[in-house]
Amino acid sequence: MTIREGSDAEFLLRNVVEALPAGELERKLGEGRPLRVKLGLDPTAPDIHLGHVVVLQKLREFQDLGHVVVLIVGDYTARVGDPSGRSAARPQLDPAEIDANAETYQRQAFTVLDEERTEVRRNGEWLDMAAEDLFGLARSATVAQLLERDDFARRYAEGSPISVLELLYPLLQGYDSVAVDADVELGGTDQMFNLLLARQVQQAYGVTPQTAITMPILPGIDGVRRMSKSEGNYVGVTESAEEVFGKLMSIPDAAMPAYYRLLLDRQLDPDEPPVQAKRTLAREVAARFAGGEEAARGAEEHFDRLHVERALPDEVEEAELPTEDPVHLPALIAEAFGMSRSEARRLLGQGGVRLDGEPLSKEDLDLPLDHLDGRVLQVGRRRLKRLRAGGREG
Repeated sequence: MTIREGSDAEFLLRNVVEALPAGELERKLGEGRPLRVKLGLDPTAPDIHLGHVVVLQKLREFQDLGHVVVLIVGDYTARVGDPSGRSAARPQLDPAEIDANAETYQRQAFTVLDEERTEVRRNGEWLDMAAEDLFGLARSATVAQLLERDDFARRYAEGSPISVLELLYPLLQGYDSVAVDADVELGGTDQMFNLLLARQVQQAYGVTPQTAITMPILPGIDGVRRMSKSEGNYVGVTESAEEVFGKLMSIPDAAMPAYYRLLLDRQLDPDEPPVQAKRTLAREVAARFAGGEEAARGAEEHFDRLHVERALPDEVEEAELPTEDPVHLPALIAEAFGMSRSEARRLLGQGGVRLDGEPLSKEDLDLPLDHLDGRVLQVGRRRLKRLRAGGREG
């Protein structure tokens, strides 16, 4: 492997928030050997989204320069639940659910990483340890140190419960770095405490401490909160081209610079109209993750039919109408789209419900059965169902 110390370091530190200790990455690159670069992902949900892609892309850059990427699927740390940024303990997940999610995470990570050059490990390999070994790990840090972490400090000051298990989480993550002999660990900005504590854990076990690198956290499509499946503001890497394109077209203008910088690796042109910039972003991301250029073009055409021309797509999933006549629309919307009746009424009042492209109002609470049969009910921008009376053929 050829190391170009200055240029490699400059390339790898693009978009990085912090790399600590300062100058350490440059020094390690100068050793002229492949570095072991670690990322841990806890499979607490079944899918990877564009927020994960920000860090995975940086891993791929290390990979493309000849370094060894170690992807740790946290099947054991997921049983604890990472407390980073949390105001309460995470709910405990079923082990079978974690194992299923782990399989999905690993597969989806390879939409960004080169599978042939990725070392995949599960931390259950080493964290299923004897009590004596756990006691040794627990001696590598103090309670006072752990309580310095922002989320723990805040909860402690508020008198909110903090379980001993949560306090162990940063130590378990740190032991991952010992187990894989990590030279570098990547994470979001909320992970800096854990990444630096891992250096201390490595030193306690006689391992050379890692460099800690943090990446920005991508805002969700609401432009406010971090992208998260639990918040519903995410774009999954395995979603259809239509979903990816439509979701990205909904991003607030203020969030666009971050999306361009972190996903497209270039600056947003301030002179380009925002709607055109969003189309460019949506096309490129849809092409990358959802089937290529042709799929992205089809997604854009679908979007235009639905939102510009106000036309309806040819194929729409069906929903069965109730037998009652007239049909109570809030109940139908709630059943067909998985929401509460009060939410359905709110959407009606806001003009967020359409029938064959025509907006309904808060007055349209009860409609004749034959007025609905065969027509398309639309909630929001992309959720559609073709209504069918029971037993009728399409």
